[in-house]
Amino acid sequence: MATGTVGEVVKLCGKLGIIGFGGPASHIAMLEDEAVARRKWLSREHFLDLVGATNLIPGPNSTEMMIHIGYQRAGWPGLLAAGISFVLPAVLLSTLIAWVYMKYGTLPAVQPFLAGVKPAVLAVILGALWRLGQTASKPKEAANTRIALAVIGIAVAGAVHLGVPVIWSLIAGGVLGMLALRAMAGWSGGSLALLALPDSGYELPWAGQSPASALKWAALLAAAAVPALTVGALGLFFLKVGSVLYGSGYVLVAFLEGDLVHKYGWLTQQQLLDAIAIGQFTPGPVLSTAAFIGYVLAGIPGAAVSAAAIFAPSFVFVAILNPIVPRLRRSAWMGAFLDAVNVSAVGLMAAVLVRLTTDIVTAWPAAVIALLAAAAVLRWRVTSAWVVIGGALLGWPLSLLA
Repeated sequence: MATGTVGEVVKLCGKLGIIGFGGPASHIAMLEDEAVARRKWLSREHFLDLVGATNLIPGPNSTEMMIHIGYQRAGWPGLLAAGISFVLPAVLLSTLIAWVYMKYGTLPAVQPFLAGVKPAVLAVILGALWRLGQTASKPKEAANTRIALAVIGIAVAGAVHLGVPVIWSLIAGGVLGMLALRAMAGWSGGSLALLALPDSGYELPWAGQSPASALKWAALLAAAAVPALTVGALGLFFLKVGSVLYGSGYVLVAFLEGDLVHKYGWLTQQQLLDAIAIGQFTPGPVLSTAAFIGYVLAGIPGAAVSAAAIFAPSFVFVAILNPIVPRLRRSAWMGAFLDAVNVSAVGLMAAVLVRLTTDIVTAWPAAVIALLAAAAVLRWRVTSAWVVIGGALLGWPLSLLA
């Protein structure tokens, strides 16, 4: 399956880790532009399948997509190299900022830089949304299938915009869409059961465990108290977060505030707010905030353990999921489910783009940068790296004129 090298995986994912501003939707858009549109490492259909499936598992979606691409391109070494090279720049930068924060008691002033990066990122997302939307809508299928897929995508976008949790919107879009698509196909194509897939000898790690046993362990973990602030306790906390985190950075904030501030008393409210700010103006995955918090609480060992713990579950989830996705596509029922989830994921991206646009484009400098970046992406096919760099260079002077 692997047709490339670890070096080219590190080069791509490391670059995206450095320029990856704007959150998961932006990261996935950049990855699609680089790995699918330019390098042709995989088809856009398979990329969409991975996006749809990844949205249904816990963890940071963009990091997991990088890991997927690394595995597709360079096997197990690529899986590890992709994830590490993507998150490492953000982890190192967050740790460095934490050192400055602890030494000087303040955060670096980078708002003018972000003033140009954020609207440029909108154009990157728009470009990916246009390309992925065309693929997800199945233009070669019958008209009624295309209409059904369009309705699913619009419905999911509307539900997310109205505040319905992302995971439930995607599951509902996938299940209801699957039923609608199979109904239009005459309900043929075999069993709905996932277990009807061909036997590959691949056994899930929880195979053989009884539900009672699984619930017992879950209850013990949930009830476990952390008696003191130690590096090990930090690692366990962030391992739990990485294992169960669904949704956006706002969900991460809820975890941090509920446990680290109120339950354990390890962080003050102001430190939490500063940690959230770090996640907003550093590139790469927002979960790299764990490195900042880890350094504030336990120095370099705390930063290293916290970052490793919060991202570790993503490698496991992708290792389990990636071999399954192609077999799901070969099943008529599960292929329909993937088609529905894929167009739901595009609807989710559209909802995110609308929300980000209303949040970011609040003055004329941001509007100018967004329009110029959109023209660069859609008309001249400028790479996402240059779009982000150009936005940053324009942001500083334009912010002074606003």
